[in-house]
Amino acid sequence: MNTTLLLNANIVNEGKTLAGDVLIKASRIERVGEDLSSLKADTVIDLKGLHLLPGVIDDQVHFREPGLTHKATIYTESRAAVAGGVTSFMEMPNTIPPVFTQELLEQKYEIAHRTSLANYSFYMGASNDNIEEALKTDITRVCGLKIFMGSSTGNLLVDNVQTLEAFFSRFPSLIATHCEDETTIRENTESFRNKYGEDLPVRYHALIRSAEACYKSSSQAVALAKKYGTRLHILHISTARETELFANDVPPEKKKITAEACIHHLWFSDADYDRLGTLIKWNPAIKTAADRDGVFRAVLDDRIDVIATDHAPHTLEEKQNTYFKSPSGGPLIQHSLVAALEFYHQGKIALEKVVQKMSHNPALIFNVKDRGFIREGYYADLVAVDLNRPWVVGKENILAKCGWSPFEGTKFRSSVEHVFVSGHYAYSNGKLNEGKMGERLEFQR
Repeated sequence: MNTTLLLNANIVNEGKTLAGDVLIKASRIERVGEDLSSLKADTVIDLKGLHLLPGVIDDQVHFREPGLTHKATIYTESRAAVAGGVTSFMEMPNTIPPVFTQELLEQKYEIAHRTSLANYSFYMGASNDNIEEALKTDITRVCGLKIFMGSSTGNLLVDNVQTLEAFFSRFPSLIATHCEDETTIRENTESFRNKYGEDLPVRYHALIRSAEACYKSSSQAVALAKKYGTRLHILHISTARETELFANDVPPEKKKITAEACIHHLWFSDADYDRLGTLIKWNPAIKTAADRDGVFRAVLDDRIDVIATDHAPHTLEEKQNTYFKSPSGGPLIQHSLVAALEFYHQGKIALEKVVQKMSHNPALIFNVKDRGFIREGYYADLVAVDLNRPWVVGKENILAKCGWSPFEGTKFRSSVEHVFVSGHYAYSNGKLNEGKMGERLEFQR
């Protein structure tokens, strides 16, 4: 079996940063120790001066395949993921066709098996009329069920109260929700359209998809979960008020209700709309600086458990449109880890907390088997970063198929140097090694 020895790393893992070495054998971590230099290996890499982290697990991405491949594909976005230190992703069902059957779900797994450089899982989609099909999901091989309790397209919006009750009472594993109240959003949209017409300034996005709309839906999801004892994970929390819905008095693996924050809601505020316009138009909307700071506090005090991306690319031509015609979403997966490390440089968060929120906790709350930690016997999903190698985001180094980023022109002080995906040396010094694909995630449930 192929072996790789990583020497002289600053290992950030399980709340500590310690000097040490790691031996990789085939796809797994064979040894972790203080001095393994006497061991023989096929490849030896000196990581002196670098920090070694468990690979990032992103629990919310939209890779657009099938049906929307002019925006992105599983292949292109997994390349961007690996280059950014994201070794595993969980992808959403709002493709074309939407993933409402087990057959369509397995078709996506087959595409990933052939083309994904990162490890992968896919959510089963919920609709107003597919509950019996959703209940066939193998919860040991699928990350969870995704319910859009907020504005979406086609049949992806689940707005029937009886249907929601049925999903929350019957689905046997994790339900992930997008929470925005559809009625509130429609009323706000009509009001602002009547006042401003089609030339509505983008800064009003945060008032249309308002804090009220978010809280009304999130609180409904929490109430349903408490009523039925559902394992609930609420995605992309965007308001300070919503953070009051979550507890921090038990470890994440024992929580029944967990939450995620996304990089864009931690980085931007509504003050950035005038500068970046529709490039930062997301659902839920980026809101006030007070909301941004409140969400960040909840990350730090463990009311919010996960930092992810909601990576959702569109072409630049699609985004550079008037407010009502520009789709929501944007690419973030290549820059999520370095953005989080920038927060570290700014003194806002500890390195160990970054790893907890981006690697450990996603593994724990989704019950991912043998990933998310630097432990002997676990898969070798590893990222070596240089905390002192600045670089600037530009079109020449963006790997997402859409070719743009809201971070263009941003100077990050940290860089991703080496990435291992299930033991495969997948990225080094700016180059991808596509000789081996990622693996399907498994779940201990």
